[in-house]
Amino acid sequence: MSVGVDTCPWLPGTDTDTVTSTFSLVDYVVFVLLLVFSLAIGLYHALRGWGQHTVGQLLMADRKMSCLPVALSLLATFQSAVAILGVPSEIYRFGTQYWFLGCSYFLGLLIPAHVFIPVFYRLHLTSAYEYLELRFNKAVRVCGTVTFIFQMVIYMGVVLYAPSLALNAVTGFDLWLSVLTIGIVCTVYTALGGLKAVIWTDVFQTLVMFLGQLVVIIVGSRKVGGMVHVWEVASKHGRISGIELDPDPFVRHTFWTLAFGGVFMMLSLYGVNQAQVQRYLSSRTEKAAVLSCYAVFPCQQVVLCMSCLIGLVMFVYYQKCPMSTQQAQAAPDQFVLYFVMDLLKGLPGLPGLFVACLFSGSLSTISSAFNSLATVTMEDLIRPWFPQFSEVQAIMLSRILAFGYGLLCLGMAYISSQMGPVLQAALSIFGMVGGPLLGLFCLGMFFPCANPPGAIVGLLAGLIMAFWIGIGSIVTNMASGMAPSPSNTSSFFLPSNLTTVTMTTLMPSTTLSKPTGLKRLYSLSYLWYSAHNSTTVIVVGLIVSLLTGGMRGRTLNPRTIYPVLPRLLALLPLSCQKRFHCISYSQDLSADTAEFPEKMSNGMLKNSRDEAVAVPEEGSAHQGNSPTFILQETSL
Repeated sequence: MSVGVDTCPWLPGTDTDTVTSTFSLVDYVVFVLLLVFSLAIGLYHALRGWGQHTVGQLLMADRKMSCLPVALSLLATFQSAVAILGVPSEIYRFGTQYWFLGCSYFLGLLIPAHVFIPVFYRLHLTSAYEYLELRFNKAVRVCGTVTFIFQMVIYMGVVLYAPSLALNAVTGFDLWLSVLTIGIVCTVYTALGGLKAVIWTDVFQTLVMFLGQLVVIIVGSRKVGGMVHVWEVASKHGRISGIELDPDPFVRHTFWTLAFGGVFMMLSLYGVNQAQVQRYLSSRTEKAAVLSCYAVFPCQQVVLCMSCLIGLVMFVYYQKCPMSTQQAQAAPDQFVLYFVMDLLKGLPGLPGLFVACLFSGSLSTISSAFNSLATVTMEDLIRPWFPQFSEVQAIMLSRILAFGYGLLCLGMAYISSQMGPVLQAALSIFGMVGGPLLGLFCLGMFFPCANPPGAIVGLLAGLIMAFWIGIGSIVTNMASGMAPSPSNTSSFFLPSNLTTVTMTTLMPSTTLSKPTGLKRLYSLSYLWYSAHNSTTVIVVGLIVSLLTGGMRGRTLNPRTIYPVLPRLLALLPLSCQKRFHCISYSQDLSADTAEFPEKMSNGMLKNSRDEAVAVPEEGSAHQGNSPTFILQETSL
């Protein structure tokens, strides 16, 4: 098969309104093999030891996973089909400014590795929202769980339906056949095989995604004259962006927006999202969990680089072979599929490989959603109220929950098909909710004075702010009836290797006057949404906590606190420390997890359904490795 420089698949000026792309038999075989292997991996883990499974094995992979599969599963969870279609489209339309998002990965993964993972892992949690009960109370835990379930249920149907819709529009691939295929295969191996099956299928699907994108880059670059030529042409046409240092948060993409606003997006995903936390906690040791988080960093950089290169190759390809009329009028999320079908035409099996790559993104994301939803429903909403369930009953119920969420996902996909313009708002909800949940965990972990009323009111305030700005932005843009300009708009599938943020944020065109008042607020860059909403939760939560007496009269488990502020204050001179009324006590945060059951039996920490330990009184002695500080209530 030759992949050298060739002519365009059509001649400019001819009737191109009927350009179609079809699958060959080999393409179908490649695609079916993806589904068969994914299902086989899941069934293998389901049948292995059938009848001897425990809830821990089903929901937490028996906490024996090694670093590499966990890292690849972490990567695959939010590398969905939306991202595979969206990022190259962003680069094709707007240039490489988006590439600077990679700068946010450093802090976005370093902070979870050294702050969130140690706290969660040493508490021996199953659900991330157990932490909220240990830190606050059961009401806060339920609020966090319900918010997460709402977020994921809305998201599941859209992330299943939207790529299938794009695939149908370009290839003629049956829409509901693809929806049902993904939904049923995913539901079966997730419900029967549990988290271990999900993680190992993620590993396989990640390799398929890498291979599919790599093939497009290699074949595409050779057909247009090599990567050096691609870079030269893209640079000549202004697609290679420099560093934009404009600090204005209302500009859609700048270095500061991508590098620092993106950190909060990463934290909402890799710090506190149940789908990711569950993978950390499935690791055999805390060190393995931290290493898996580290390993995601280079993988994320490679994924981002590959997606951006596909966008540049696509741009140069269509400079040589202009889009047909049908393609030019298509939605931006369909550009990549049209490009791949044009590029790989005449190379049997390769179009099927890319479609398998696309479906791998959907399978990995949706299976993670099913598994995490079943886990939080079981651990946060059922077992605390029905602790008498036997192990066999709990396993059966967990599988029923996974099947139930699979059917619900198919139902949400059908609802998505009926939404029309509202579909964009539904997809945006996922990004709106991530920020407030991040703020809730940060409020509890970094501020010892925060109390349950403050947490609940803060979460509600953050959600109200998120929906106000997010929905307001969408409604304002729809009401304007104006086509967005390339310099200031994100498409239906906002390109992001993190599919959480799919917001539409219209910035004023250079030819139009800047909006004022609320319209100005609605033009806030989508990358600052998580930062803005999480900050709202923290500020409102602290104010309410202060007004309601803080933690006076309430118990506080010191192992739920990561004392960032006191540790910073410890760097100040002693006289300054006294002004902040700091008291010193030792907190053992370096204990190995092997010691944890013994500490539980000694009363340091019972479990998520028992009372938390009271804050040590002034002057009490504790064994520990290093002194830390906690602010007295009077310091507030």
